Amino acid sequence: MTIPDNLPVIAVTTGEPAGVGPELCAALAGVARRARWVLIGDAGLLAERSRYAGYAVRLTPFDPSRQAPHGDLEVLHVPLAAPSMPGRLDPANSRYVLNVIDRAIAGCRTGSFAAMVTAPVHKGAINDAGISFTGHTEYLAERTGTSHVVMMLVGAGLRVALATTHLALKDVPGALSAASLAQTLRILHAELRGKFGIDAPRILVAGLNPHAGEGGYLGREEIDVIAPVLEALRAEGMRLAGPLPADTLFTSRQLEQGDCVLAMYHDQGLPVLKYASFGHGVNVTLGLPILRTSVDHGTALDLAGTGQADPGSLVAAAELATDLALISRSSAESSPGGARSR
Repeated sequence: MTIPDNLPVIAVTTGEPAGVGPELCAALAGVARRARWVLIGDAGLLAERSRYAGYAVRLTPFDPSRQAPHGDLEVLHVPLAAPSMPGRLDPANSRYVLNVIDRAIAGCRTGSFAAMVTAPVHKGAINDAGISFTGHTEYLAERTGTSHVVMMLVGAGLRVALATTHLALKDVPGALSAASLAQTLRILHAELRGKFGIDAPRILVAGLNPHAGEGGYLGREEIDVIAPVLEALRAEGMRLAGPLPADTLFTSRQLEQGDCVLAMYHDQGLPVLKYASFGHGVNVTLGLPILRTSVDHGTALDLAGTGQADPGSLVAAAELATDLALISRSSAESSPGGARSR
C-alpha cells in the first residue's frame, strides 16, 4: 500500500539532536497521514533515537519522484557535525541545526515543500556556538526577508495570537505602538482568511491593563493606542471586538463570539491556551511567505532518548500544516488562472 500520489509534501525538521525532536519525529511513523511528511536531519541519528525510544520505524531516503511505502518515514539526510548523545548539548552541532532549518526553508521557497513543521531547537546551544539566535520565528523572518511576523498558538479549539512576543514585561508598553498593532492585526486578518479559510474572521482584542485600563485610571494604552487602531481598522471592514478586559476574555461566552484572540503580550494569552491544550498545541508563524507550524514545547533534554516524551504536539503541528497546505492548494486551484478555473 502506498500513500496517494497527489498529497502535499511537508518538511519536518528534527530540531536539536540532543533533545526529544528526533524521537518525536520517529513517532510520526505510527500516524495516519494525508501528506508526505519528510524528515530533515541525520538519518543515522533518527535510526538510533528510534531504537532508544522503542519505535519500530523504517526510514527511506527521500525521493521527490517516488513516495515511500505506507508506514515508512521519508528522510532528507543532513549529516551531523559531531556525534550526539541524548540530553548532552554540543554547540558543535549548532550549524547542523541551522542547516536543517535552511533546507526546509529553501524547499518551501522553491515549492518542493508545501509547508514546514519544526521540532524544538535550543537557543542557548546555538548562541554558545557564537551564532546570534533569538528563536525559530525570528530566524525564519530574517531568512525570508519578512519584516513583521505574528506568533499564533492553536489548540483545544482556541487560536491566540500575540501583539508582542518575547519581551520583558516592562518593555511591552513601549513596544505597543499604533503602527505595529495595526500591522499585526492586518496580518492576522489576512492569514485567518487566506491560510485558515475564514471568510470574515472575528478577532477579539485584549486590552493591555487590568480591566482594559478602567477608563484610563489603570493605564492609558487602551485609550491612546489600542482603541484608535481598532476604530480605524473597523472602518476598513474588519470585525474587531475590544479592547476587552483580559480577565474575562477567555470565558466561553466571550470566546464563542470570535475566531481568534489577540493578546497584548506573551503571558497574557498563552497560559490559558497551554492550560487547555498543553502537549497538543501548535505554534503557527503568520506573515511569512511560507507555511510554518511548530510544537508548543522545548527540547526536554531530561526526556531525550527515554521514549517518554509525548509526540502529541508534533503530530498536531504536522496535521495542521497538512490542513493549511490543502487549504492553500484549494484556494490556488479556485483562483483565476488556477486549475479549477481552467
